[in-house]
Amino acid sequence: MNNKKITIAIDGHSSCGKSTMAKDLAREIGYVYVDTGAMYRCVTLYALRHGLFTAEGIDTEALRRSMDDIHISFRFNAEAGRPDTYLNGELVERDIRSMEVSSHVSPIATLDFVRKAMVRQQQQMGRDKGIVMDGRDIGTVVFPDAELKVFVTASPRVRAQRRYDELKQKGMMADFDEILKNVEERDYIDSHRAVSPLRRADDAQLLDNSNMTIAQQKQWLMERFAEAVGQ
Repeated sequence: MNNKKITIAIDGHSSCGKSTMAKDLAREIGYVYVDTGAMYRCVTLYALRHGLFTAEGIDTEALRRSMDDIHISFRFNAEAGRPDTYLNGELVERDIRSMEVSSHVSPIATLDFVRKAMVRQQQQMGRDKGIVMDGRDIGTVVFPDAELKVFVTASPRVRAQRRYDELKQKGMMADFDEILKNVEERDYIDSHRAVSPLRRADDAQLLDNSNMTIAQQKQWLMERFAEAVGQ
């Protein structure tokens, strides 16, 4: 067995299953998993709770002043077999997945001071390698030297259906058309923002999982991992 530890960067569009994929891969190979999308969702939840979304948009100055008060951590949940997200010590895993947070997260994630703060934390988390991180700019900005980069995509309708099914499964309210609109809007904002736009790194391997089963994805990823560590 090759013990060389590497950094794995998984980027892609919203709701294409990258978090589930990254979590499973990390568990399989014994790496640490970091969900960077959850970090931006935490900042969004904080802003919503503190009334920082106004009729005019985001109160960016108030949010900028609050950044030092936003502490995000991940703790492994043995029962669920995955890490849970904590905001200032409070378990917010369920709260950050709500439709309200989903529809407010993209404008928060476009703010340069928010991205800089999150990227700093992410680089700190990955300095010892042996990490799987997923997000929008991991292979391009956070870890441009990652040994394995994957860019995941799927058609908007497929992604909206997955998100719809996930919310229904959790017993949360869901409207397919609203979700599809949200998916398409997020794609546009994520790809067109000035700071760290969503784009495929030149050396990232493309995975379109529109018509793949979880098992097929897993096999594909394990093969790429084996190649990357030189097994």
